[in-house]
Amino acid sequence: MWLPDLQDNSLPTYLALVEAIAAAIGRGELKPGERLPPQRRLAWTLGINPSTVMLAYREAARRHLVSGEVGRGTYVLASSHEASLFRLKQPAAQGELIDLSTNVPVHDPDNRDLSTSLAALAARGELDALQAYPSAALVERAHLAGVTWLRRRGLELAPGSLLLCAGAQQGVSAALLALCEAGEPILVERYTAPGIKAAARQLRLPLHGVAMDERGILPDDLDRLARATGARVAVLTPCLQNPTGASLDAERRTAIAEVARRRGLWIVEDDVYGVLGSEAPLAVQLAERCLLISSLSKSVAPGLRLGFIAGAPELLERIDPEAQATRWAVTPLSLALACEWIESGIAEQRLAWQIDELQQRWRLAARVLGPRMPQGRAVAPHLWLDGEPPAGLAEACRQHGVEVVPAEVFAVEASPGNAVRVSLAAAASRVELKRALEGIVAAWPI
Repeated sequence: MWLPDLQDNSLPTYLALVEAIAAAIGRGELKPGERLPPQRRLAWTLGINPSTVMLAYREAARRHLVSGEVGRGTYVLASSHEASLFRLKQPAAQGELIDLSTNVPVHDPDNRDLSTSLAALAARGELDALQAYPSAALVERAHLAGVTWLRRRGLELAPGSLLLCAGAQQGVSAALLALCEAGEPILVERYTAPGIKAAARQLRLPLHGVAMDERGILPDDLDRLARATGARVAVLTPCLQNPTGASLDAERRTAIAEVARRRGLWIVEDDVYGVLGSEAPLAVQLAERCLLISSLSKSVAPGLRLGFIAGAPELLERIDPEAQATRWAVTPLSLALACEWIESGIAEQRLAWQIDELQQRWRLAARVLGPRMPQGRAVAPHLWLDGEPPAGLAEACRQHGVEVVPAEVFAVEASPGNAVRVSLAAAASRVELKRALEGIVAAWPI
C-alpha cells in the first residue's frame, strides 16, 4: 500500500496529503489507473482523522489528480501531467526558484483599484447587500457590462446573446456538457490548455489534436480529422493560443470557418486572451456555429471570476435553458466590481496597462533569449520555446532556478517534443524576469 510521508510539511494535514499524492504521481510512484488506499485504512495507518483523508481525496479530485467512484475506490487519473499546474506552490519549499509556470496577468503592486472600489461601495451603503443572492437588477447590469466588454472584440450582441459564468474554465466545461455525449470525439489544437484537457477528461470526451504552425491550426488537417473522426465539436483558441501564442490571421480564420461550415462543426472558441491581441475572434465570421467564451481573468483581474459565453440564442439555450445555472457560481461582489470597472473605464485602463507591460517584457525576452526567441509571433503573456530545444529542457531550467512547463502538459497525443512554455507575466518584476530568462539561457546553451 502506498503511504505518504507527511512530516516536515507546514501545510494543513489534508493539503499536505494532496501534495504528497501529486509528488508521488510526478515521481511515478503512483501510476495512472492505480488505486489509492481506502480512506479509513489510510487514516488509521497515518493516525489521522478519516475526514481529513476524505477532504484530501476530494481536493485531489478537484485538481484532476485522481477520480473517485462510489463502491470502487479512488484511482490516479491517466495523462494527468497537466495537474501539476494546479498544485499549491510553497515559497519556502521553492527557495530561490522563480516560477514562470502559471499564466496570470502581471500584478501591479502600486494599483489600488480594488481598495478604492470597495471603499466606494461601502460609502454608498451597497456593500452589505452583496452578501445576498444577486438581484435581478445586478444580473441585468452584468449582462450589459458583458456586451460592452465583448464589443471591443468586434461582437455586437444583445444582452440575451450571452450567459454569465464563473470564468472561462466553467464556460468551456458548460459548453462541452451541452454539446457532446460521453465518448464523443473532440477536436483541439495539437497543444492545448490544461483546463481544456481536464474538462474533456472529466466528461469522458477523447481529444484529437489538429496540426499547427506559427499561424495556428492547419485548415486541411482540421478537415481531415473532422472526416476521419466524425467529430461535431472543436475547441479552439484562435487568438494568442495557449501554449504556443499563435494567432489566426484573417486568411486562416476564413479557411477555418469554411471547414466548420462544410463539416458541420460547432466551434467552442476560448477567447480568454483575445483582448490582449489584435486579431479578431473566429466568432465574427462564424457567429451561427460558434460559442465564444471570454473572461476578465487573464486581462483585468483573475480574482473577479466572471466570464461570458456568447453565441446564438438556440446554442445558449442548450447550455442553460433557464439562463441561471452557469451564473450560480458567480458571487454578487464579483458582479458588482466587474460592472463598475467596465462601466467606469477602469477595466480598459487595467487592460491598457497590461498590454504595455507585456510589450516591455516581450522586448526584454527578445534581448535576453536571442536566437531562442520565437519569431513571427504576436506579443503574448507566454512564450513557446520550440526552436529545437534540448531534451529535458524543463528540468534543466529548474536546475538553473526557473520553473517552466514542458510540452507534455499541453500535448494531446504522444511524442510531445521538447518545447516549454514560459509565462512572461508571472514574474513579480522585470528584474526578476530578466534573472529567470538568463537561467533559461544557461539551461539552453547554443
